[in-house]
Amino acid sequence: MVMLVIGLAVFLGIHLLPAFPPVRAAVIDSLGERRYKAAFSLASAIGLALIVLGYAHSTARDRLFAPVALATAIAPLAMCVSFVLLAAANMRSHLRRSLRHPMLTGILIWSGVHLLANGDRTGTVLFGAFFAFALIDLVSAVRRRAVRSFEPELRFDLLAVGSGLLGALAVMFFHRFLFGVRVVPFGI
Repeated sequence: MVMLVIGLAVFLGIHLLPAFPPVRAAVIDSLGERRYKAAFSLASAIGLALIVLGYAHSTARDRLFAPVALATAIAPLAMCVSFVLLAAANMRSHLRRSLRHPMLTGILIWSGVHLLANGDRTGTVLFGAFFAFALIDLVSAVRRRAVRSFEPELRFDLLAVGSGLLGALAVMFFHRFLFGVRVVPFGI
């Protein structure tokens, strides 16, 4: 569990820097733009690797609460929505323009449903941390008015829906192989 917590601290910590513009600016001033981006990428990769390894090797699987049946039931549909929002996050889509922060909304849906559907200690730490991160970052982004202007195009909405659904179905299909839990009847 220690490796998971360290990975979450590194990965989410570096991703929270934009929520604190003075701190981020100070880091960029001291490192320079290129080194900041390189350090950001390296810290993200290390943090993500530690999260994956820490989750896979955690033995803290004791139950903190019973999984919420409704969360388990709606999880496949919620993941489809979440993946579409994640796909739309960097596209000039109507979806992104109307939601403003589809990636953070998608992470909130993903982590919230997984948090409620699991109930074990390791899952609670993982999904609770991502939920808290997305909530903090969303509040910060709204306060900072961190939205870029763009002219949306329908083709990007279609691409976001298509790729998001395809990605969600692929993860559901391989979920048992990847994470040890079969979540849909057609999964392996």
